[in-house]
Order: sequence, then C-alpha cells, then structure tokens
Amino acid sequence: MNSAITDRIKSLSCWSGPVNPVPVEGGITNFNFKVRDNDLSYFVRTGVDIPIHGVMRFNELAAAKAAQHAGLSPEIIYSEPGLMVCRYIDGRTLTEEDVRIQVNLQRIVSLIKRCHTQMPRYFRGPVLMFWVFHVIRNYIGELTSSESSYQSLLPELSRKAELLEAALGPTRIVFGHNDLLAANFIDDGSRIWLIDWDYAGYNTPLFDLANLASNNSFNEIQENWLLENYFEAKVTAPLQRSFRAMKCASLMRETLWSMVSERHSTLDFDYAEYTAQNMARFENAYEQSAGLLIDA
Repeated sequence: MNSAITDRIKSLSCWSGPVNPVPVEGGITNFNFKVRDNDLSYFVRTGVDIPIHGVMRFNELAAAKAAQHAGLSPEIIYSEPGLMVCRYIDGRTLTEEDVRIQVNLQRIVSLIKRCHTQMPRYFRGPVLMFWVFHVIRNYIGELTSSESSYQSLLPELSRKAELLEAALGPTRIVFGHNDLLAANFIDDGSRIWLIDWDYAGYNTPLFDLANLASNNSFNEIQENWLLENYFEAKVTAPLQRSFRAMKCASLMRETLWSMVSERHSTLDFDYAEYTAQNMARFENAYEQSAGLLIDA
C-alpha cells in the first residue's frame, strides 16, 4: 500500500486527533480505508480521474452528495480533490445470492426508483451522461488502437453492439447509478445503502435494471418481476426486447471495461479472470436473446 496515501489521510483537517487508516479490501477502482476517530468510524475513498473509463471525481463527489440528501448513501463529512470521507456503514456487503432474495430485491427496487427520481433534485454542478453504447464504442476504439490481445474479438463485438443499440428503441432518461454490483449494496440490519457513484450520470432506467439483473445472475422469473415492479405494469414485448438488448449491452460493457483495465489498472485484481467471466455471461445472454433482437 502506498504510504503517501496513508500519510495524506492522517494529515486531513477533519480529524480530532491522530488516526490510523486501515485498508479496506475489495475495491477495483479506488483505494479505500477505514478510520476510527474518537468513538466514530469513517470510510475514506481515494482515487484520481480515470478518463479511459469516464470516471471523473468531480462528478462522483456531486453524485455522492446528492445521494446523501436523497437518503441513499451515508453522510459525507469531508472532501478534497481525489479524496472523500463519509460515515462508515457498520453492515454486511451483499452478495449476488443476497440480491436475489425477494425481501432484499424489493428494497433494492425502491432504492433504484429513488435514485432515478430524487437524485436530480439534489445534484449540483456539471453532470455526466452514461450512454453504454458510447462507452462500448470508446472501449473498442481504445483496445483497437492499443493492439490489445483481444483485438480479434472486437469487430464482432462492435457489430453486435450496433444490433443491440438498434433493438433498444426509444427510451426515457433518468439519473442512474450505472454500476449495480452486489458489492455496492450494504445492509446495516435495518436498511440497505447504495454506495459508489463512480459511473453516475443520466441514462435510460433500463440500464440500471439490466445491470442489476446481469450482474447478479437473475433468472427470467426474477427479471420479469423486476420490470413489472419497477414500471408497475405488465411486461410488453417491446419492453422485453429493450430490456434484453440492454442486458446484453451491460454485460458487453463490463467485459470491455475489464479488457481495458487489464492494460491500465495498477490495482491488485485478477482482471483477466473477470474478463473471462463476463465474456461468458455476455455470450450466453446474447445467444438466448439473439432471435428476439434480430427480429427487431
């Protein structure tokens, strides 16, 4: 662990006295720490801009502040460029299996709706948009120009991405979290918190729904329940087609994100294995949906 980071955290003006930052494992974009100050615990999140992934810390901070006011994320007590300190949530990080438990899923859908409807009321300053098909094109362009070892796969992924974008059809725009991994939900025993706003920005609501489903291995029954409860209506054929397209796009984006991270990230994480896992998920989802998407 870089001692310069821990020295920087120790020197922050928000502490009442000497502190000892303890690394928190699990981040794949940032370095994170737990700090005990007097009788209270805090979570310190550090990280620079990552333009290749569209991660800009001014946007993350603004989204985290909006999420605090919307009742989605813990209180932020201090921030400076590349660093944010918030209240520590004493709880359990969810797993994919946890997300699929019905009582948890009901609470998660409520969080997603609140994100989509309440975040714009509290967000201040410039804001990014997260359009997954732009992200995909940008990743493919980067991997092509850098002569990635995955180069032979890129033309076919690009072709499929065009089919998926066409199959999506018209959509409305909301404020999305855009990274609904199980690890971004924490249950403190009385409620679930939604954290990590690296990729926050305006998007179609279908991306968060498809991202939740694809990241957490939903079956078809769970996917239909998700759509019916979010939209409060029966699932129509056009909605099903749009959702399937976005689910495939979400998995393709996660795969390409990992491919790019293999080349650029300095964090200790097995990106090659993560790439393989998500490529398998994408290929399976695309094969299951190909007829529906091509017919569009």
